[in-house]
Amino acid sequence: MHSLRQRYGGNLIHTHAGPNMVIINPISAPSMYSEKVMHMFKGCRREDTAPHIYAVAQSAYRNLLTTRQDQSIVLLGKSGSGKTTNCQHLVHYLVSIAGSTGKIFTAEKWQAVYTVLEAFGNSATSMNTNASRFSQIVSLDFDQTGQVASASIQTMLLEKLRVVKRPEAECTFNVFYFMMAGADNTLRTELHLNHFAENSAFGIVPQTKPEDKQRSSQQFTKLQAAMKVLGISSDEQKALWLILGAIYHLGAAGATKAEADEAGRKQFARHEWAQKAAYLLGCTLEELSSSIFKHQSKGTLQRSTSFRQGPDDVGTGDNSAPKITALECLEAMAAGLYSEIFTLVISLVNRALKSSQHSLCSLLIVDTPGFQNPKLAKRDRGATFEELCHNYAQERLQTLFHERTFVQELERYKEENIELALDDIDSSTSLSVAAIDQASTQAWVRTLARTDEARGLLWLMEEEALQPGGSEETLLERLFSYYSPAEGESKGPALLLKSEKTHHFLLGHSHGTDWVEYDARGWLSHAKQNPASQNAAILLQDSQKKNISGLFMGRSGGATVLSGSIAGLEGGSQLALRRATSMRKTFTTGMAAVKKKSLCIQIKLQVDALLDTVRRSRVHFVHCLVPKAEVLTGDVKVKTETHGESCDTGLMQLDVCLLRAQLRGSKLLDALRIYRQGYPDNLVFSEFRRRFDVLTPHLTKKHGRNYIVTDERRAVEELLESLELEKSSYHMGLSRVFFRAGVLAKLEEQRDIQTRRNITLFQAACRGYLARQAFKKRKIQDLAIRCIQKNIKKNRGVKGWPWWKLFTTVRPLIEVQLTEEQIRGKDEEIQQLKLRLEKVEKERNELRLNSDRLESKITELSSELADERNTGESASQLLESETSERLRLEKEMKDLQTKFDTMKKQMESMEMEVMEARLIHASELNGEMDDDDTGGEWRLKFERAIREIEFTKKRLQQEFDDKLEVEQQNKRQLERKLTDLQADNEEVQRVAQQLKKKCQRLTAELQDTKLHLEGQQSRNHDLEKKQRKFDSEQTQAQEEVQRERSQRDKLSREKDMLTGEVFSLRQQLEDKDLEICAVNLKLEQMEAELQDLNSQESKDEASLAKVKKQIRDLEAKVKDQEEELDEQAGTIQMLEQAKLRLEMEMERLRQTHSKEIESKDDEVEEIRQSCSKKLKQMEVQLEEEYEDKQKVLRERRDLEAKLMSAQEQVSHRDVETEKRLRKDLKRTKALLADAQIMLDHLKNNAPSKREIAQLKNQLEESEFTCAAAVKAKKSMEVEIEDLHVQMDDISKSKQALEEQLSRLQREKNDLQSRMEEDQEDMNELMKKHKAAVAQSSQNLAQISDLQAQLEEAMKEKQDVQEKLTALQSQLEFQEQSMVDKSLVSRQEAKIRELETKLEFEKTQVKRLESLVARLKENLEKLTEERDQRSASENREKEQNKRLLRQIRDIKEEMAELAKKEAEASRKKHELEMDIESLEAANQSLQADLKLAFKRIGDLQAAIEDEMESDDNEDLINSEGASDTDSEVEDRVDGVKSWLSKNKGSAKNLSDDGSLKSSSPPSSRRRFCLDRSDEEEEEEIEEGSTGRSSYRSRYKRSSSSYMNNSDGEAKLSETTT
Repeated sequence: MHSLRQRYGGNLIHTHAGPNMVIINPISAPSMYSEKVMHMFKGCRREDTAPHIYAVAQSAYRNLLTTRQDQSIVLLGKSGSGKTTNCQHLVHYLVSIAGSTGKIFTAEKWQAVYTVLEAFGNSATSMNTNASRFSQIVSLDFDQTGQVASASIQTMLLEKLRVVKRPEAECTFNVFYFMMAGADNTLRTELHLNHFAENSAFGIVPQTKPEDKQRSSQQFTKLQAAMKVLGISSDEQKALWLILGAIYHLGAAGATKAEADEAGRKQFARHEWAQKAAYLLGCTLEELSSSIFKHQSKGTLQRSTSFRQGPDDVGTGDNSAPKITALECLEAMAAGLYSEIFTLVISLVNRALKSSQHSLCSLLIVDTPGFQNPKLAKRDRGATFEELCHNYAQERLQTLFHERTFVQELERYKEENIELALDDIDSSTSLSVAAIDQASTQAWVRTLARTDEARGLLWLMEEEALQPGGSEETLLERLFSYYSPAEGESKGPALLLKSEKTHHFLLGHSHGTDWVEYDARGWLSHAKQNPASQNAAILLQDSQKKNISGLFMGRSGGATVLSGSIAGLEGGSQLALRRATSMRKTFTTGMAAVKKKSLCIQIKLQVDALLDTVRRSRVHFVHCLVPKAEVLTGDVKVKTETHGESCDTGLMQLDVCLLRAQLRGSKLLDALRIYRQGYPDNLVFSEFRRRFDVLTPHLTKKHGRNYIVTDERRAVEELLESLELEKSSYHMGLSRVFFRAGVLAKLEEQRDIQTRRNITLFQAACRGYLARQAFKKRKIQDLAIRCIQKNIKKNRGVKGWPWWKLFTTVRPLIEVQLTEEQIRGKDEEIQQLKLRLEKVEKERNELRLNSDRLESKITELSSELADERNTGESASQLLESETSERLRLEKEMKDLQTKFDTMKKQMESMEMEVMEARLIHASELNGEMDDDDTGGEWRLKFERAIREIEFTKKRLQQEFDDKLEVEQQNKRQLERKLTDLQADNEEVQRVAQQLKKKCQRLTAELQDTKLHLEGQQSRNHDLEKKQRKFDSEQTQAQEEVQRERSQRDKLSREKDMLTGEVFSLRQQLEDKDLEICAVNLKLEQMEAELQDLNSQESKDEASLAKVKKQIRDLEAKVKDQEEELDEQAGTIQMLEQAKLRLEMEMERLRQTHSKEIESKDDEVEEIRQSCSKKLKQMEVQLEEEYEDKQKVLRERRDLEAKLMSAQEQVSHRDVETEKRLRKDLKRTKALLADAQIMLDHLKNNAPSKREIAQLKNQLEESEFTCAAAVKAKKSMEVEIEDLHVQMDDISKSKQALEEQLSRLQREKNDLQSRMEEDQEDMNELMKKHKAAVAQSSQNLAQISDLQAQLEEAMKEKQDVQEKLTALQSQLEFQEQSMVDKSLVSRQEAKIRELETKLEFEKTQVKRLESLVARLKENLEKLTEERDQRSASENREKEQNKRLLRQIRDIKEEMAELAKKEAEASRKKHELEMDIESLEAANQSLQADLKLAFKRIGDLQAAIEDEMESDDNEDLINSEGASDTDSEVEDRVDGVKSWLSKNKGSAKNLSDDGSLKSSSPPSSRRRFCLDRSDEEEEEEIEEGSTGRSSYRSRYKRSSSSYMNNSDGEAKLSETTT
């Protein structure tokens, strides 16, 4: 406390508390967040920096880069402690220091983000003038280089009801005041805000103070600029302002109930304001009113819950549920609209921050609203439900801090067998979390019954909202019964207390250091779903304004909101998608899958998703503290005394009690104590040895560089002993080494120093090596210069040699031919390489597509597997809960059984006692009756007692029977439940077995890959050993070769020196001889000239001066010409060198290209193999899953069929037997009567047996042909319809193919014409190219001739120079004597000729150079045009081939279609003929059937009369049964033959083979009801060969018909 006070007084608000950071919110913003301070922390370690919020960001960023692990920074503290401000500082530092690719994420953009979030998500409360009313996770994704690749924001726990109602003297969200104060006139007119309402149902009124209005207007301008920076268009901004204006107008409209009747309908109080709101939303007033009010047909809230209500529960619940008011409907709609706006704003912000770059790991910053306590702000009210939610989120984050700081550390010490004496450290978590979210063990059982098991406040709210008589009183009673201490009970800490006020309770947060009084009035309304809030999204999507409907229709397709709670789940990077998937998994697995639609449980699920996201990373905690309570209330007056403690006048004052309570509630002192007394830093043995092995080089020399460590613990002990650390500063665990605070930082510093020293030595060695290499290069250059000088000297010697001239003339001509051939070869190679490259690129793209498709399949299958696992887990948890319920019920049943047995025993004992008493009374009465006259009275009493005993016995027996029946019913219900549970258990076990099989298969594959990887590693290790051995041998051989080479170079240099000396001596001798000869010649010339001059006359001095001047001019011109010739020779050499360089570059590029192609081929092959393996594995898995699924379905169908058959047999067995017996009796009677009639008829008309047999055959054949004809007719009709359909399809396809053929023919003609034109252009280009090549060869020949001329000119120049020297000598001589005029004129003429020759040669050289440059350009253009033409020609050839193939295929299809059409027309004609013949036969058969039906009716009437007359007669005796049956059959056959005597005309149709495919007719089905279609098809296929079997079946069918007929009813049905 003293340290904090001293630092805070010195304006040092940051303090280290072990690994955590403590920040006390300053009253005034200090200037410690500048760019200069920011760069002071860049790249530093935590131990090297002062406490600062930038140090936390730098530490997290450094850990992220070194470990490649996700990091997170969690801000904890009360409301108004500066959490959001510090969050902004963290983001600003990370974005500025890390940077981003292309400067996508700038500090200006992030400032715009926070401006938008503060406008839409912040408001002024009693504890903070700009408090966040939502929780957020700021995610920064970094790439491989450590730069920010993408970012996103996820929000949750938005306090959306603040729009419509809030605590007294608090404000709504800032954006409403900004818009009302800062909107310009145009926007005000569009939003209808020129006049504000006098009052509002939501309490949204404009600000009254001028300074507040000015500030809000400035903030609105800033908000619009921020939206523009974030890329939010003007239409999108306008949509937001329209919806906000509509919310304002809804509040001004208000709501009421019509007073026409008692149950009046709900409506707006002021329709003119409602009309404005409807206009702004883009809908009509009726649509808006129905969305808000008319969805409640019964006037009650429909509860959206996961419970399945019974019919009794539903009925009672609907009647007793609290009715919703019109104002609540209006508030729900406004809250839903604002929730949709906020979610849209988060989506637009994430759209501005989204990037498609690949990211490696993330850094999360968690900012939530702080602890809320109205008493701390001196407000006399209870805390609201929203403040409870924010306090609950802070408590959960404090629990995470407690787990990471205490629980995990102590568990790690316990695992590593480290005994640590920690004094007075409480490792228990805060109990207030359990009072809010504790779930019961029966959370999975879908029941509405209230149980005695303790549950949290959120669960109790859900149950009470669902119960018919639920209220806040019962809610608090149940909560107190679970968590409040009983009267007289003092053990254990109390976390829940009753308040003196009604509907109030006290909850102790922060381990009981911060008691908050909550007001529970109206809390159950938060647990009930209001349909008006759900209609808000539908209303916005169906809006008539396109800018509104476009925004929200686009959002409806994506999963940007999770269960209406978490916003901002959209993202472009892989890490953002991974975070969204983990959050969705939190809402879809386990208990969340059942309770995710419950409004109260959603709060717990949102906090669970937040903590699950943070737990996956390494967490850094920042504790923000409030200095004093006056800061919260806005009173910033400096007091000299705080709670009785005085401070220095120079120090900023602190509320010591408030600060102490915050420190105790956060357990910071305990965390600091465990940090000081324990071992906070630890490393695995192998990692520690690998990292700090550099500090002990002697151990490395001792063991060798390739030493393999077998015992890591022993190696670490040796390393620690050599480091000479104190024994108390570290501790050896089972798998890790633990260090005291600061020891590992010192080791890191020593490692940095040693590493710096090693790198310096390495740099020195590298620089020495580079210097030696440069020296060797200089020596080689010196040798090369000497060689070049020697070659130049030799070139001067052979310059005038004729053979050398011939060689220099012929060589360029040969090289020209060779270069042309090389160019052609290179062009061909380039074309081949291009084709090969295109082929490889095409294959690579195909493989890439295949791999992407396979990867997508793999992801889909993995997601399906994850879903199956989740469903399995939920099913197993449901099964466990059901089994626990079953065990409980079985236990209760056993208890009841034991009670029943005891009651039975008691009853038996009582009966025995009664019997004994009865006997005693009887004996007494018998003895006293003789003696006493009052025996009658005793007898009456005895009888009355007996009657009472019997009555009680009967009553007990009745009660016992009732109880037994109830128990039996319960037992049956339990048995049914048990069977259902067993079936579910079997299903779950089967799914689990399948998953186990999949898991085993995957583990086997994983083991195989591990073994393969180990083999590869061992192979790589062996190869590395061989490589090192080979490298050492190679270096030795290279050193030997280098030594031999140096010796050889030394000898060659000595030899060259000797030969050079010999050559120089010879050259000197030759030079001396030549000088002697030249001197002799000069002497002879001088003598001759002397004689001539003596004979000539003397000249004057003027002519002599003129000649001297001309000679000097000529010398200057000669020098200029020499310089120009030297420059031209240099340019020629440079061109030759450039040509050589280009050839070498071409060769190098060809080699590199071939290597790249080979590497790409290898990559493609590897990708193909891996994809094929993955595809095979996935196919095998899919086949196995499909087989398992089919097997299960077959078994299920078999079981269902067996069950149905068993049920039908059981239900219809008795009834069918009785009916069958009765029908048999009636049938026999009818047959006997009919037989008697037929006998009489046969006696009168006695036909022969042969005629009877013929009639029988005719009857059978007629019936058979009739049935076959009907079948054939139906089949023909079906075939005709099919043929019509086929004909239509064929005609349509034929037309389409003809159109396609014509189109292809036109394209073919166009392509042919284009090809001809291109061929002509190609021929012309080839001609031009050949002419250009010939011209270039001629030009090269001319250039070679000009070079020869230049050489001759050079020779002439040398001659001229020699002559000039001679002339100079003569002039010197003539200065002393007279000069001849004729000699001077002759010399002048020669000089003029030389000047003209030189000028002509200059012009020739320039003209040829320009010609060569122009020819080169033309040649390049021609080659480019040739390549383009050849490529286009190849493309057109391929397209032509493809079109020809298509035309050929179309022709073949046309031919096939024509064949099909002809065949179909032939079949159609045949079928029409068959139909006509069959119709004729059918008409004749129908006439015969009518006569038969008439006869059957007469027979039926006769049978009925006979049955009525002979009901009481006996059956015919059994002796004559056989004879009578045979006679009856013969007579029945006679009747049937008589009925079919006119049907002989249809006999020819029965032998037709087309009847085999016909279906059974309806007329025959009347007589043969028990026959199957299969039997009829068999009859038709057998034909005339199976007539006898047909007769027997016909008899059975007729008898079965009589079985199923009840006389008159069935016969009348058949006649109709």
